[in-house]
Amino acid sequence: MNICMVGYGMMGVWHSDALAGTPGTVLHTLVGRRADAAAEFATRYGYRKWTDSLATALADPEIDAVILASPSEQHEAQAIACLEAGKHLLLEIPIAMSLAGAERVVATAVRSGLTFGLCHPMRFRRERDALRARVAAGEERIRHIAGRFFIKRLVNIGATGYRRSWVDNILWHHFCHFVDLGMWLFDGAPIRRVQSHLGALHPATGIPMESSVLVETEDDRSLLVHGSYHATYRLYDKLIVTDRETYLFDILAGTMRTAEGVVAIEDEKTNCARVVADFVDAVRARRQPLVSGPSVLPAMRVLQAVQDDWDRRWGAQDIPGRPAAS
Repeated sequence: MNICMVGYGMMGVWHSDALAGTPGTVLHTLVGRRADAAAEFATRYGYRKWTDSLATALADPEIDAVILASPSEQHEAQAIACLEAGKHLLLEIPIAMSLAGAERVVATAVRSGLTFGLCHPMRFRRERDALRARVAAGEERIRHIAGRFFIKRLVNIGATGYRRSWVDNILWHHFCHFVDLGMWLFDGAPIRRVQSHLGALHPATGIPMESSVLVETEDDRSLLVHGSYHATYRLYDKLIVTDRETYLFDILAGTMRTAEGVVAIEDEKTNCARVVADFVDAVRARRQPLVSGPSVLPAMRVLQAVQDDWDRRWGAQDIPGRPAAS
């Protein structure tokens, strides 16, 4: 299976490493914005080709599938282009920067009949498998889910130390992880109410730096996500409270704490490799991956409600990384 990778940031690194260890996959083409960086990355990871043009890559009949690890605001248009070119697609989170955009991508994928998956790694955590099985069997009930994401983002440098050409978005990117996990674990429970705070534009970065989202279901369960791009140190964890146990997942420390104590869990990169493995298997088996396009729409509806509330307060406007017309 010949793979085209779009993007050479942290997720381009992680996905390339995962593919290198996946039998039967070929690192075929690397697409990057800057020719020198794309050439260096392609050489380092053993890609057969590189180009600075996605259109050129999509015109190559040798390419079977594309992994999009490009800036968030490019996901919608690039995903549609890949699917319309007949390429199976694994798309980094988020699917789009609006609910309408997400629906356009999903509709294109459905029409294409291709394998289309989303990189939502929180759904792949093995340490939650037993909990989900007990919930499905009616042996345990989730009452509350909470997520925290705090990081310093006053300077536009990503996790690998690379200075980005694009600006991140705390709501549509980082909160998408937590909100999607909550909607998935609530398994279609009707939403009673969404309450939120999304901060004013920061004078230096031009984006909202803080946010909080509270989701209530009709059966009285709740999801709370809060975070900031202005923190002096990182916090990245999630809490699941059920009627029989409390689970605290510290993603940075790689631990899960319950009443019985603390155990180690897989690091983020190892867990993320499961996304790639599932996608490759889905293409070969002609099935949909674990995270399909339609399955992420409940989370996108919540994020759109938060964005709509911000737009009513501040006025819909272009900000770095998210055009108002998304």
